[in-house]
Amino acid sequence: MIALQLVAPQTLEIGRIPDPPDPGPDEVLVRLRASGVCGSDMHAFSEGSVAGTAAEYPSVLGHEPAGEVVHCGSGVSDLPTGAKVAVEPFVVRRECEFTRTGRQNLALRADFMGREIPGSLREFAVMPRRNLVRVPDSMTFADAAFIEPLAVLLHTYELAGLRIGESVAVIGAGPIGLIGVALARISGAAKVVAADPLEHRLARARQLGADAAVNVSRESPVDAVMDLTGCGAHVVIDAAGKPESINAAISCLRPGGRLVLVGIPSESSVPMDLWTALDREATIHVQKRSNGNDHDALELLKSGAIHSEAIISHRFPLERGQEAFETMADYRDGVIKPLIEW
Repeated sequence: MIALQLVAPQTLEIGRIPDPPDPGPDEVLVRLRASGVCGSDMHAFSEGSVAGTAAEYPSVLGHEPAGEVVHCGSGVSDLPTGAKVAVEPFVVRRECEFTRTGRQNLALRADFMGREIPGSLREFAVMPRRNLVRVPDSMTFADAAFIEPLAVLLHTYELAGLRIGESVAVIGAGPIGLIGVALARISGAAKVVAADPLEHRLARARQLGADAAVNVSRESPVDAVMDLTGCGAHVVIDAAGKPESINAAISCLRPGGRLVLVGIPSESSVPMDLWTALDREATIHVQKRSNGNDHDALELLKSGAIHSEAIISHRFPLERGQEAFETMADYRDGVIKPLIEW
């Protein structure tokens, strides 16, 4: 089958990889049709590693897939051929104490698309039935591919415990941060602040409901949060993963505030202002992907409360995958999030 492969640092090429096997019991062969380009894909592309895991060459990136059912293995009777599906990329291989207690993202034995198993930028994949979410026929593949990043932010707000009337600050207004802004407004946040160095991202943050959008190259996000809230935000999301953004996020917290670190740092050791965190008695969560939030993400999309086109700004065919990644890496053409489709 055809796949877009990372063959060297910052180099993607169309090539052939082995076809997947026939689906076994409780498995489904899916023809993949679209996949979003995620920030962690960009780490592998630009830096050659993601969270300490070195990229392999060649390898297939991508973990925001959507597609259609080709063939079902034994035990799967609820998915007809041609049904549209979103694909959960985290495949649990064995049940454990974490999967049994509702924390499947911490499963001790699991594979992730684009790491332990080939990513989604390929023609076909065999996936467990439980990793597929059927979407309405009227929904686009772009919408279905948007379910995965939306699910990540739904888990972010589970960790944050956001309540109606609280204030939110989002540091880093890339795709994940912008979804965070939109969900804060949907969830009834009283005040929402977004911070980023790129003006086109800040403009989109305002469109999605940010009360203040701060260009961090010229202004202090901490000052903006304090001016708007009086004593800091109840919830702060760091979606940038930089030492300066993490420490700004800590300083944006009000006493007793909650910080969720969802951005992936490029280095393992990040100096943190723990004295300020101590002074705030801050609760700090470090997030790992989503946690079974894909069905809720689907319902949110179906309700019309959020739209994939608010985040997906560019579309590329598979054969222009290199251009898609370069556009994202260079922040060209007002890009927010590319989608690759075929």
